[in-house]
Amino acid sequence: MNVAVYTTPTCPYCHQVKEFLSRRGVKFVEYDVSVDRAAADEMIRKSGQMGVPVITVGDQVVVGFDRARLEQLLANSREGQRPHFGLRIADASKVTQRFGLVPVLGAFVGKIAPSSVGEKADLREGDIITEVNLRPIHNADDLENALSELAPGNRVVIVFLRGKQTFKSEIVI
Repeated sequence: MNVAVYTTPTCPYCHQVKEFLSRRGVKFVEYDVSVDRAAADEMIRKSGQMGVPVITVGDQVVVGFDRARLEQLLANSREGQRPHFGLRIADASKVTQRFGLVPVLGAFVGKIAPSSVGEKADLREGDIITEVNLRPIHNADDLENALSELAPGNRVVIVFLRGKQTFKSEIVI
């Protein structure tokens, strides 16, 4: 999915659009039309507008910060794509037994990819995920199944153990 944002440094709506996209993990290319004449001409050609922000999602053009339209375009462009959580997981019961500990049900987090959904959810190596969106997680397969049902733009609540404490993280993927 190609997303471009045509902006100027003094435009408050431009800043809001960039924050909106960044929070959703959407990669985009920014063009500052106040200093890039070619980008300004391209923006006018695509949108018929001289005002900013102008956002393109694929071949679709959005003039202004139209949050609802952007969410719709982003959801449609990601349809069928499973979010990548960037986690290496194993059955927590097997890992805890290997260390001579009382077996714990859940999915053990081994590694986390940088800038992944897992990192944004504040998961750390050694955490044990026990619940996703009120769905109990007993092992790695349960977590895989729960995550496979999610789509970009979904709100996800993850409950996990870190040491003897229980934490909850809520993110939008």
